[in-house]
Amino acid sequence: MSYEAIIIEKQEHIGVITLNRPESLNTFDVCLATEFNDALNKLDEDEEIRVVILKGAGKGFCAGIDLSGLEGKSPLEYYNWVQLMDKWGLTISKMKTPVIASVHNIAVANGIGIVASADLAIAAEGTKFGATAVNVGLFCMGPAVTLSRCIGRKKALELLMTGDLIDAREAERIGLINKVVAPEKLEEETLALAQKLVAKSPLALQMGKQSFYKMADLELEKAFELTKNHFAMLCTTHDAHEGVNAFLAKRPPNWLNK
Repeated sequence: MSYEAIIIEKQEHIGVITLNRPESLNTFDVCLATEFNDALNKLDEDEEIRVVILKGAGKGFCAGIDLSGLEGKSPLEYYNWVQLMDKWGLTISKMKTPVIASVHNIAVANGIGIVASADLAIAAEGTKFGATAVNVGLFCMGPAVTLSRCIGRKKALELLMTGDLIDAREAERIGLINKVVAPEKLEEETLALAQKLVAKSPLALQMGKQSFYKMADLELEKAFELTKNHFAMLCTTHDAHEGVNAFLAKRPPNWLNK
């Protein structure tokens, strides 16, 4: 598939997806939503890729959905349109590959949804975050799913109901992002975090991420039952034994992803 609204790059074991509608602050239209979801799946299927970074081209990360596509739809057409606009959130949760959001200037509506959906997130100082759809008579219902799981019910509802913007420091304080960095350091710090993950056993990270999302909404006893089975399975892999042996022998591990 050739892309018009996104850019895919590969840097050794790191895949980078850049939202590329800078003239509209990378708002989602049908083209961007379709290509974004396809790119996520494509990089997740690429055996060479161990980490995926999400970026936005131009002046900001993402300002939500392009509202020029809102009018003139039947109820079924609205449902299919909204399903496409939100599909990436479920895709990220099902990906085995860790996903890092690298955010600058503005991340609102679908933009804050991407940040909440990503496994990890780094933002430039001065970045603004918000669930702003309520300000135009709508509601960030898709982003609400991951926001509520990421930062908790009360804070999520505050953002969703007020449409207020918060800065990067507040986003870090409430757990929406992992780290705030100087704008000129954003790319460097994001790559450093990605490279830190690349150095780990890819199989351990992949199995661990999948286990985390599967257990997150289970009741406590079922969550422990699920994770102990997943851990037992991980213990049978080559990389698990290689990692332990390398640690005991005080040498770098040689990950084979099997």
